Amino acid sequence: VQLQASGGGLVQPGGSLRLSCAASGRNFRGITMGWFRQAPGKEREFVAASKQYGGATFYADSAKGRFTISRDNARNTVYLEMNTLKPEDTGIYYCAASSRMINSQIYYAQSYYDWGQGTQVTVSS
Repeated sequence: VQLQASGGGLVQPGGSLRLSCAASGRNFRGITMGWFRQAPGKEREFVAASKQYGGATFYADSAKGRFTISRDNARNTVYLEMNTLKPEDTGIYYCAASSRMINSQIYYAQSYYDWGQGTQVTVSS
């Protein structure tokens, strides 16, 4: 699966952004999609994920209540709606895909086989 992330930018604290990730290939419904982020000098961390075949969504504690992951299977696209953004949300956001996922592994980057190129999100006044 090839992934193309977009939608990043510069936003003030408290603002919102919507990231998109378009996937190539067939059977998008059968793919678990995740969002990760990496801040300068830090390791890549899990943000949110949408399980395949209409399964559950998962969020990092830092994202709960502020971020929403959704998917449009007809458009082969997953979204990350981010609200009430904070400076600590700054980083490169990556989308990732896996066709084989169990819930306990969904939080780990090594569980995903394909990655997009990343989109920069900067939260600053």
